[in-house]
Amino acid sequence: MNGIRNAISKLLTTTRVPVSFVVQRSIARRMTTTSSSASTNIDQVVAQLGKPPKMREDPAFKKIDSPEFHSIFTPELEQLVTLFKKYNFELRIAGGAVRDILMNIKPKDIDLATTATPDQMKEIFTKEDVRMINAKGEKHGTITPRINNKENFEVTTLRIDVRTDGRHADVVFTTDWQLDANRRDLTINSMFLGFDGTVYDYFYGYEDLQERRVRFVGDANIRIKEDYLRILRYFRFYGRIANNANSHDSDTLVAVKDNSAGLSRISGERIWSELQKIVVGNYGRELLLEMNRCQLLEYCGLPSNPELQEFERLCGDLKHFEPPNHPILYMTGLLHNVEDAMKLHERLKLSAYERDLALFITQQRERVDKEYSCLRDYQKLCLQPYAKRDYVEQLLKYSNKLELYRQLKSWATPSFPINGNTLKGSGLVGQKLGLALNQLRLLWADSDFKLTSEQLMAKLPEIIDQLQTPPKKQRIK
Repeated sequence: MNGIRNAISKLLTTTRVPVSFVVQRSIARRMTTTSSSASTNIDQVVAQLGKPPKMREDPAFKKIDSPEFHSIFTPELEQLVTLFKKYNFELRIAGGAVRDILMNIKPKDIDLATTATPDQMKEIFTKEDVRMINAKGEKHGTITPRINNKENFEVTTLRIDVRTDGRHADVVFTTDWQLDANRRDLTINSMFLGFDGTVYDYFYGYEDLQERRVRFVGDANIRIKEDYLRILRYFRFYGRIANNANSHDSDTLVAVKDNSAGLSRISGERIWSELQKIVVGNYGRELLLEMNRCQLLEYCGLPSNPELQEFERLCGDLKHFEPPNHPILYMTGLLHNVEDAMKLHERLKLSAYERDLALFITQQRERVDKEYSCLRDYQKLCLQPYAKRDYVEQLLKYSNKLELYRQLKSWATPSFPINGNTLKGSGLVGQKLGLALNQLRLLWADSDFKLTSEQLMAKLPEIIDQLQTPPKKQRIK
């Protein structure tokens, strides 16, 4: 830990530091120049880092020359690398792209880290007439140049998190790659990759990747408290990396459970973004069950006593259907009723489609095998104004009706021969008009969709009589 303390001490006290870092959110006003207060600030930062992680003596321990590595080199990236070399700033690939390349996966995108500050990057790109976009990232140290008006790159200044509240961090920019690696969540995400193929790994993330282990950098409790979303990120990366469903480190699960309430401070959108990937990924069923044991689900908008048996049944049954399956379909299995579906929506800010599908499934699933038993029943359900065909298909998947699902998928919906304009002369308006049309649709379906417009109109007087006759009051005995 003394090495880390000395590095932070140098970062926070040297007079030359201001050219290579910027203090965000008035951190500078809270850091005085007296030796006692400087020592206090250093101690606070060191304490926040928690237990020192196991460190590699030589982080630049390996070089790679793989097809996945070479696949990232576009003319635009090479131009960007040349620019940083020209102005004597280091630039490396960071985080997930390094992990993917080491797993022989071509990365979908790359994040870059640099010793240049945002101001220095802006000066470089301005001089070189490079367009910059997305200014929102600058307060976090990220500048996004667009090279040749063709490819965007997110380039982030190395930093340490001086003060965190579980969601946001006050950051200090640095030129120390080890300090930046130390603030990251998982060892497998804390590596850097040079453009000559050199892998920089301070905390044995490479070995963890080879062994398919998911570990926090240093103290899991501290890393989680810095950003409670890391709880869900842990489970998501476990699904991506681990070789089996139940090889969690027991101390990590203790830290997760101890900090479960911290998820209440995280926005629903961020939680849902992670949950979707977990539930449809590897070991989705097992991970959700483990999350329940860690008492996380109630902070994600789910019931405190979720329908675990139904969820497990659903996870098994959906394997019979060709993927992908909607994440919300899995989540609906954990819900008891429509009220739970609305609470989930209120917490996670679901899309309109996700909300309505969850409501539809929780409303209709008890009717399967009772009111709905054959293809015609589901075809008629598709004609209801409150149902969309896709919702009915999802209901069949939820209920494990594979053959009926296939039949409905191959069914071409015929065109209903009448509409509201056809009934203009009937005297029906508003709700009664809608009810009459719905009754005619059902009669049409019962005829195997063969009744013509004239035949349907012949049945309209009887329907009008039914609509205009008030229901008989039942006598109370």
